Amino acid sequence: QVQLVESGGGLVQAGGSLRLSCAASGRTFSTYTTGWFRQAPGKEREFVATISWAGNLYYRDSVKGRFTISRDNARNTVYLQMNSLKPEDTAVYFCAVHQYPHAYSVVASDFGSWGQGTQVTVSS
Repeated sequence: QVQLVESGGGLVQAGGSLRLSCAASGRTFSTYTTGWFRQAPGKEREFVATISWAGNLYYRDSVKGRFTISRDNARNTVYLQMNSLKPEDTAVYFCAVHQYPHAYSVVASDFGSWGQGTQVTVSS
């Protein structure tokens, strides 16, 4: 499995922006769907955004128009630009790579590689 390391989390005021990065090592993920999930204390891990192996973008409804997922295959890195942040966005954000090449899913159990997570805290 590819090794993933997230960075870019932190504390930001409501309405602010953060850019998360997920750097991969061990293998390239250009033929895999990659995505971001998040988990708040006491809640289940939830889908945030994915970019398919073909470059198609998918977002949960609550972040549409505010978050943008992108990927730089040359740097083997996936990004999540988060604008207009809200307190309800507070969570640990995880980068993940699908377990199979040329496949698409937004279900966490279909993803085989996970980073350790980066904390995002949005204050009122």
